[in-house]
Amino acid sequence: MLVNLRNNQCSLILLLGIALTAICLSFGEQPHYSWLLTVAQLIFVPAMVMMVVDFQSVGKIIIVGMMLVVTLLHFWTDGLYAIALAFLYLLYTFYIAIKGVKRFLQRGFTNCAEFSIDMGLIYLALGGFWFFAFTANINTGFSSLITWLTAIHFHYSACLLPLSVGLFGRLHDSSWYRVIVFILLAGPLLVAIGITFSIIIEIIAVVLYILAIYGLFVLTFKTKLLLGQGILLRISYGALCLTIIGSCLYVYSRLSGTYYVGIPEMLRFHGVMNGLFFGGIGVVAWAIAVPATNQRTFNFPVSQIRGKLRHEHQPHPGLVDALQDFVDTTKLHPVISDFYEQTTSYRLLATVQWKTWFKPFAFLYQGMSRLLQQLNLPFSNQQIEMTGRIVKVDEEQDSRQSPRAWIRTIKQQTVFVAIYSRHTSNQITYMNIALPLPFSTMVGILYAYEEQGQLHLTSQQGEDAGIYLAIGNYVMKLPLQEHFRIAAVNDQTLTAVHKMTLFGIPFLHIDYHIQKNQQTRQGISGYKEKVLIGTYQKE
Repeated sequence: MLVNLRNNQCSLILLLGIALTAICLSFGEQPHYSWLLTVAQLIFVPAMVMMVVDFQSVGKIIIVGMMLVVTLLHFWTDGLYAIALAFLYLLYTFYIAIKGVKRFLQRGFTNCAEFSIDMGLIYLALGGFWFFAFTANINTGFSSLITWLTAIHFHYSACLLPLSVGLFGRLHDSSWYRVIVFILLAGPLLVAIGITFSIIIEIIAVVLYILAIYGLFVLTFKTKLLLGQGILLRISYGALCLTIIGSCLYVYSRLSGTYYVGIPEMLRFHGVMNGLFFGGIGVVAWAIAVPATNQRTFNFPVSQIRGKLRHEHQPHPGLVDALQDFVDTTKLHPVISDFYEQTTSYRLLATVQWKTWFKPFAFLYQGMSRLLQQLNLPFSNQQIEMTGRIVKVDEEQDSRQSPRAWIRTIKQQTVFVAIYSRHTSNQITYMNIALPLPFSTMVGILYAYEEQGQLHLTSQQGEDAGIYLAIGNYVMKLPLQEHFRIAAVNDQTLTAVHKMTLFGIPFLHIDYHIQKNQQTRQGISGYKEKVLIGTYQKE
């Protein structure tokens, strides 16, 4: 129902945009080549934005209002009126960009297709800036024509293309698609940097762009699409495959000094092809049927505690009340359960190893982490003892079930404050761990399982599992993953390995040696380890 309603609204916007464009071209005072940007502002961008953003009444009024503003700019071409109208358009593009930021904060990096849409919305603000600079005759260091062409660049390749690629990603997902999205999102900035600073950077950006666009075209043939939509979308992306060759020849002309393709030829071929075939046919293709998002909303409980814990609370013995709430403990050595249920009875020796590539970032972060007293791991890889305590946390303040804070220190300096709780979703109970930060909270949702007598806690399995950042009412997933492996050495000793990755690249490895304190060793002395069909039994 929502998708159909959005399709109808897009159709109305398309019709209005076509009517206003006809008025501008027939009666406006702008030169006719300006239609390349006009059709993007009046037809393509409003329609595509309506497809991906669920606007309330005010938002729809703003879009229609800005379409009228662009129309008026064809009659007031200079002076204060034109500057004021262009400034209103700039504010409109920032409004759309804020919508993109809010979308991103509701999800984070988890969905490549939706992230592409987010970036397309955000990039539009750069198009608005360059359009305002052109209209207001601001000295950007470039000619007026180049300033105008840059505005076109950010409306088409930086806004419309990511929006279209994001909608396509709702129908197709693969490792190649994710690589293509990364290149296409980085491309507009790389091209802009290359034009400004270095022809070499521009060449590299164009080459990568060519590979990504041709790869995108190939993927359309590997994706099941509606017949009419599929034909139109392949024509749209196929046009890009042709126009990108023109861009390549233009860059070569600039590099060699030999005139092959100049700006007039680029406007006639590159501009018309992109405007008519990529933009026009592409918008019609998606207007046939807007794919629904496959992004699941995050609905697990999140700690409401921000910043430092201000009050001391009643001591608590363990991180969990019963480990069996999370995992089948019959195949685990009893000392593993005992550690989680009587955590303060154990000593922890840790060896922190930062990966070489991440050490500069870890070194720079140390100053901030010491001030925050959070995620404050040592830079040295020497084994060091972590001491600490566990205290209860007020449920009303935290808003989660039975929270307790594990406050770990090294040489009387706080390194971790992790507030443990739990939640159950689809009959799976997860560890729900919050690390309070200034004005926000990092949340680790860990799935527990047993394998070969060892306990594993991971953010990579389970529907809710992951590492998130909560800011206000927004919860976004971070490109971080962690995995714990806890193994029993004997009935008094455990080892644990903690690994973390960033975008799938390992950056942190911590080895723990965990030993039960002498005075509390009687707690599980009645257990004798006995392997029997993969289980441990009490004798």
